[in-house]
Amino acid sequence: MDVERRTVSLPDARPPAGLRLYAIGDVHGWRDAMVEIRRRIDADLEHRPPADWREIWLGDFVDRGDDSCGVIEALTTWPQAARRICLRGNHDDYMYSFLETGDPVTLQHWLANGGLMAFASYGIDATPALYRSDRELASSLRLDLEKAMPAHHRGFLERLPLQVRFGDFGFAHAGLRPGVAWDAQTPRDLMWIRDAFLDHPGPHEVVVVHGHTPTRGVEVRPARICVDTGCGKGGDLSAIVIEDDSIALLEEGGRRPLSLPR
Repeated sequence: MDVERRTVSLPDARPPAGLRLYAIGDVHGWRDAMVEIRRRIDADLEHRPPADWREIWLGDFVDRGDDSCGVIEALTTWPQAARRICLRGNHDDYMYSFLETGDPVTLQHWLANGGLMAFASYGIDATPALYRSDRELASSLRLDLEKAMPAHHRGFLERLPLQVRFGDFGFAHAGLRPGVAWDAQTPRDLMWIRDAFLDHPGPHEVVVVHGHTPTRGVEVRPARICVDTGCGKGGDLSAIVIEDDSIALLEEGGRRPLSLPR
């Protein structure tokens, strides 16, 4: 027998008492943009010291930008690692899956979605694979990447979780499958879902904070908040702050409250 689950929508959703949450959109290899967001978070923490806090990076750390390697290095070496949660995006999964398998089909999908720049950030020219797809070339590129990548980078990719929840807020790269319990979501949906999630008015058992589908600005809906503002496609990298009963955009000069739907 199905158990009826409680649902929640904005503006009734709350994080755990005393916990501040920072959520950051898709980085896509742009280390400089990520460093600026890190500066804004540090300034906000200094200006308003919280009892406790977490920063949740919503995945897609690699591809398209010029420094996927530098992005992973920063996320694995910055201080306060215990408070930093980095989620698995579909692009990160491309990279990790190719490292694990050397599969030429995975390689082709990855390269078609910005993987060439990720290879280049590790000093590898993968352009021959744009014109030829075979297991020998894929195996060679896999070996090159394995040699060039520090062990802690691969460990980072291997350990990326798919989802995390704090109070009434659930965080995942792409979203969730409506009607399926938060704890029963599939990896495919958490990393890839679009229309079935985006077009569903909700509510769900959590308000979902996600990336994956770029928007012109942070998009706040009753059942979800999209923080991907197109950093991988010429847009900005955005971060929001969730605290008590408020949600704000973290801008250069500080917080700008976001209007919550009713």
